[in-house]
Amino acid sequence: MLHRQIEERLRAAVAQVAPEADPGAILVRPCPDARFGDYQTNALMALAKARRTNPRQLAQAVADAFDAPGLCDQIEVAGPGFLNFRLTPQALVHSLTEAARGRHLFFATAAAPQTVILDFSSPNVAKPMHVGHIRSTILGDALARTFRLLGHRVITDNHIGDWGTQFGMLLVGWKTLLDPAALERDPIAELERIYRAVNARCSEGKPEFDRTTLEQARGELVRLQAGDAENTAIWRRMIALSQEQFATIYGRLGVRFDHALGESFYNDRLAGVVRELESAGIVRESEGALVAFFDDLPQLQRHPAIVRKSDGAANYTTTDLATLQYRLTTWNPDAVIYVTDGRQQLHFQQVFEIFRRWQPQARVRPAHVWFGSILGEDNRPLKTRSGENIKLADLLDEAEERALQVVAGKNPDLPEPEQRQIARMVGIGAVKYADLLPNRQSDYVFSWDKMLALNGNTAPYLLYAATRIRSIFRKLAESGETFDLATAAAHLTLNEPAELALAKHLHGFDLVLHAVAEEHRPNYLCNYLYELAGQFTGFYEACPVLRAEDPVRTSRLVLCELTLRVLARGLHVLGLELPDRM
Repeated sequence: MLHRQIEERLRAAVAQVAPEADPGAILVRPCPDARFGDYQTNALMALAKARRTNPRQLAQAVADAFDAPGLCDQIEVAGPGFLNFRLTPQALVHSLTEAARGRHLFFATAAAPQTVILDFSSPNVAKPMHVGHIRSTILGDALARTFRLLGHRVITDNHIGDWGTQFGMLLVGWKTLLDPAALERDPIAELERIYRAVNARCSEGKPEFDRTTLEQARGELVRLQAGDAENTAIWRRMIALSQEQFATIYGRLGVRFDHALGESFYNDRLAGVVRELESAGIVRESEGALVAFFDDLPQLQRHPAIVRKSDGAANYTTTDLATLQYRLTTWNPDAVIYVTDGRQQLHFQQVFEIFRRWQPQARVRPAHVWFGSILGEDNRPLKTRSGENIKLADLLDEAEERALQVVAGKNPDLPEPEQRQIARMVGIGAVKYADLLPNRQSDYVFSWDKMLALNGNTAPYLLYAATRIRSIFRKLAESGETFDLATAAAHLTLNEPAELALAKHLHGFDLVLHAVAEEHRPNYLCNYLYELAGQFTGFYEACPVLRAEDPVRTSRLVLCELTLRVLARGLHVLGLELPDRM
């Protein structure tokens, strides 16, 4: 990658002038203003401060030592000690030629691949997946795809909610209220119905409250926890029915998991975890419960964490610690990433701090990648008109139907099955992209009109940009011509400003992908692809392709094909499918 080549040569130059400098601190980034160059470093200012020397003089000395013939046209000392670099057209042509020959696609894989565990989605058994699951599912999947593309070993684990007090109520409902015909038609809806009915009877203060039902639910739960054969069989049946629903939703979203180890998987480990924490002095008894206190941490002083309740039961904290322990011993990861909403920040701060005290030698870096809420156009959490959570299946159905109206309007002559296939890709892609585009820690307003618009930073715009490039090659094929990218690359030239601008933007793919992985922010990639589509539009308007004469025509076709490949790869990382036409 060109910026990596500049960085390597820059570090060599710095080593000549200041041998004590840390090479890892010498970084090159895109120049924020293209008028001043293509890449820039500000690392020399900090180095000059440490050496107590004039930063501009140090920068000039490094510029004089910089040796990269053919890579940069000029190196300029700017401001208080910046170095600006401008690529030569020859360097760009060489790099694009390498890409055309399959040597790279403007990104390099990680120098030191890691094992990364991603924990995301985590729906609950016997409940329908709803709009609240979409951010975790889509964000987690995009991060998994990014890490895999960069050469890391990725393990995705769907930590399903398949244990807890709700199963006592579900068992009562199954045995006393279940409608077998309704269960056959729509299992999750029927499980949700019986749960709500029994839950109302078990909730003190509600008109339906019935102490007898509450005691029945507690008794059924105790029997399940004790391994009662009948209750265990019913519980497993509920999980199987739920898994069918999950598989359908994940299939529509194109999301896959390596494992789906639910909370129940860790039951046998909980007591051992509590014993280890107690023997290490990490928890102590308080009002009959075992509690971790954080007296030395101002942010957690007022938030002790219970790891065993006064009745002897475990909780989410206990389960998450047991899960971490299992993942360490089973997969030996370098990083464990939890993708959940921002309301769980305190929980994970507590879990990570207990884990740090419990396993001080562990090299793993647990991280909580949290996100904001999806809001309706009234700026309140997105709900149905009756105030209920929107079912994810219903949301995806509506996305496809709305996209079908757009597709049919643009392509009325396409057969309906093809229209529906395109609408599926566009509609679901639009929902995904609208979710990934904002800063993940911000709330965002869900708007069908915005996400399905054919202009602006939307999935339909990007998909249309990519299919428009495909149409160039379709026209070429219809005229009887063939195009071989590797062979055509021999004719590549970059003479026009729009050609140079597009070529330079293609080279930003590497930095963006690594930034997404390092900061867990797919919105960087969304914005990069939107800018790439804009650069291509500028190029296409300024530089005729099929109407140009050879060898310019062939050269521009190379740029078209490389742009299409980067767009397609980037969209795939975001989980979007690319139709042949729109």
